[in-house]
Amino acid sequence: MAKPRVLVVGTGFAGYHCLRALERSLPPDAAELVAVNPTDYMLYVPLLPEVAGGSLDPRRVAVPLRPKLPRTRLVQAHATSVDLAERTCRAVDVEGREQVLEWDRIVLTSGSVTRLLSIPGVAEHAYGFKSVAEAVFLRDHVLRQVELAEQATDPAERAARATIVVVGAGYTGTELVAQGQQLTNAALRGRPGAPPVKWILVDMAPRVLPGLDERLSGPALEVLRSRGVDVRLGTSVAEVTPSCAKLTDGSEIPSKTVVWCVGVRPDPLVESVSLPTEKGRLVVGEDLTVPGHPHVFAAGDVAAVPDVHNGGKPTPMTAQHAQRQGKLAGRNVAASLGHGSPGVYRHRDLGFVVDLSGGQAVANPLHVPLTGWPAKLVARGYHLLAMPGNRVRVAADWLTELLTRRQVVQFGLVPASGVRLADADRVDAGPAVR
Repeated sequence: MAKPRVLVVGTGFAGYHCLRALERSLPPDAAELVAVNPTDYMLYVPLLPEVAGGSLDPRRVAVPLRPKLPRTRLVQAHATSVDLAERTCRAVDVEGREQVLEWDRIVLTSGSVTRLLSIPGVAEHAYGFKSVAEAVFLRDHVLRQVELAEQATDPAERAARATIVVVGAGYTGTELVAQGQQLTNAALRGRPGAPPVKWILVDMAPRVLPGLDERLSGPALEVLRSRGVDVRLGTSVAEVTPSCAKLTDGSEIPSKTVVWCVGVRPDPLVESVSLPTEKGRLVVGEDLTVPGHPHVFAAGDVAAVPDVHNGGKPTPMTAQHAQRQGKLAGRNVAASLGHGSPGVYRHRDLGFVVDLSGGQAVANPLHVPLTGWPAKLVARGYHLLAMPGNRVRVAADWLTELLTRRQVVQFGLVPASGVRLADADRVDAGPAVR
């Protein structure tokens, strides 16, 4: 008889660690492992701000899948629909060719996409920040604006090109501003005729890093403002035009660069699944199976996994939870095939780290608040431990950054048409999931 096929949709934190657990738990002849993902790497998203800031090579955050998952067959395509009755998944590759994949067990771990609000001009004129392409484009774009601002003779144009607006003061937005400000400082060296670059961080929240303890958000705000970052709290973007960001408080910021870091939502694949959801995420049990569908598992950002440490509310959409849920999903899929015993999800947040570039960071390992160099060491140590690969290369880049100046180079390899939110958030329509 043919071996049962386990199909994992998405190879982010949850999908990657699910497959690693499956390869370790299942004998070679126990099942056929197949992964569907648009890229051939697992993206370590927490370090994307350092790619945009020019302190890390883009390859450092891309962990190749094939060397790490030798027993998994990778289908490099975008999953568009899942048929629960027929146990099939439709996927479209980069050339638009569709294929149908059958499965006996399926694990939905397709992650999240940028959350767009109904704000005029955001989709057309703002840039997203969830992929390597977006990070590389933003680095090049910012450096290009510094160049064009230096050449411009019109004062209004110079000011607009030298103003960068980042919307969202969560982990991503705060780290991006910190890294980007260091990048533009390096770019301005040797340019006496260039105007200073102004970074503006905007958020409706009353403080930066609203998800962290005030003992950490306060020092983070002090670091940003001491570097000249204009932090505007209690307000957000009302409209974005090609040359201006209009805020809800009535002010207008002339700018050619608006970066959208407001938040994420579950992959749109979930929307077409005729299964119960909670806040857009698939309802699953503590064993990560979908109720009534014992062969369907979900983990990470697409799954509303009950958090027993928080009254059964869904776990936050963080890499920390996705990684551990992925491991459990792999264990439970293996158990459903007769190898090992199943488990339930139990994990309490161990804390967070926020790297503010230079010698600054904030962290709360085991909920102990740290700032400055102690937090910096914890942040970098955490990332080196959490990364599935490229650790030596990342450490080497960090060491190089300490000993030399940051390289300021723009390649212009990524076109703007592919990273505007209207394009980055587009999903190919597929048949509804039944």
